[in-house]
Amino acid sequence: MRAMQEQMRELQRQVNQAKSDAAAAKGSHGSDLDLKVKWKGAPELSSSDGKFKFKVRGRIMVDYDGINQDRSITGEHDVSAVELRRARLGVEGTVFYDWKYKFEVDFAGDSAEIKDAYVAYANWAPWEKSEIRFGNQYVYNSLEELTSSRFITFMERAAFTEAFFLDRQIGAGIVAGNDHWSFQTGYYGAPAGEQETYFDDTTAFSARGTVAPINNDTTVVHLGASYRHRDAGTLKDTAAAELFRYRAHGADLHLADRFVATPRVGDSDDMFVLEGAFVWKSFSVQGEYAQLETEIPTTIASVNPTYNGWYIDASWFITGEMRNYEADEGVFGRTKVKNPVYGGSGGWGAWQIAGRYDTIDLSDGAAAINASTAPNAVTCTDCGEQKTWLIGVNWWLTDYTALKLQVSQSEIDGGANNGATIEGVGLRAQVDW
Repeated sequence: MRAMQEQMRELQRQVNQAKSDAAAAKGSHGSDLDLKVKWKGAPELSSSDGKFKFKVRGRIMVDYDGINQDRSITGEHDVSAVELRRARLGVEGTVFYDWKYKFEVDFAGDSAEIKDAYVAYANWAPWEKSEIRFGNQYVYNSLEELTSSRFITFMERAAFTEAFFLDRQIGAGIVAGNDHWSFQTGYYGAPAGEQETYFDDTTAFSARGTVAPINNDTTVVHLGASYRHRDAGTLKDTAAAELFRYRAHGADLHLADRFVATPRVGDSDDMFVLEGAFVWKSFSVQGEYAQLETEIPTTIASVNPTYNGWYIDASWFITGEMRNYEADEGVFGRTKVKNPVYGGSGGWGAWQIAGRYDTIDLSDGAAAINASTAPNAVTCTDCGEQKTWLIGVNWWLTDYTALKLQVSQSEIDGGANNGATIEGVGLRAQVDW
């Protein structure tokens, strides 16, 4: 009996130990898999307490451009070509609640190009958005430029965003905003990929503010203004200044040639942008005006031209969707498709029709530049004005996929291409995640 009791006690001890080990293993296992998963085009992984987040991001845009380049005037052949316009892959996430990061590389074209690549300290103020960013990021100007290429209405942004070089550079920036306002400012050096180009970096300072006095489920009123100052850098290989030039593609299509362009003339420049947008349910109007004052070295010409560009567009979702406005950054975001298209859904997707008038004027000071007898004088052969009409139809099959059709025509006034008419048709298939 004593032996049996001893065995029973030993068995009970082993059972208790096994229960304890199982409980410990379960707790440890639960901790290892303390994970939440959301689907945002691709899985977004996060800890249940929000301490860590991680998401793979990317986009693919495949284009066809057919362009009549009025060869009798311009001397340029017509274009009928396909292009991998964007092929991006990257990651973004959060580390220890308040530290965010974003890194994205574009593999379209002949080489890889770094796009967004920054780390940010967030949540330092009680607003919806408050970040201090360090790295390659947008120079904060223009509603059209800061709205992601995934969500812009047409295949390409308005001409002045290209002509005045609105893009990313390496620097430090502050981004803040809430339900009815936003503010961004930053100071920047060279763009990523050009860090070793300069003895002295090209530099830029920008500031942008927006207000949305009306921002609700049916109506948005957006107003904004921004300023940028740039100074040209000094190149290593020549020890000379890398002066700024200004130019834009014809017909607002990426594969078209540039029929309005200046030579490299700008030692520094100042740009002012005014922006506005109105959204009422499925109808939207958006427009911007940009003016750039450039300073030309006296060794080239004794003139400081003022260039300008502006556009206005209107769009309508005939299926009832509404453009998604993100007030804390003063941009437009992802549109929610009411009836997406996928196997067995029976949905029609979202259909959007749109039109835009877009102009860029690079003609100011052309006569003085051409007449200059300064030691480093240049000729302003293509310094003219381009006026472009566009009509587009977009089919958003889902929140993350779209097909776009665009018909456009540019008229060139001034310069060697005076009187030319550039006509184009563009098609795009895109997906992002």
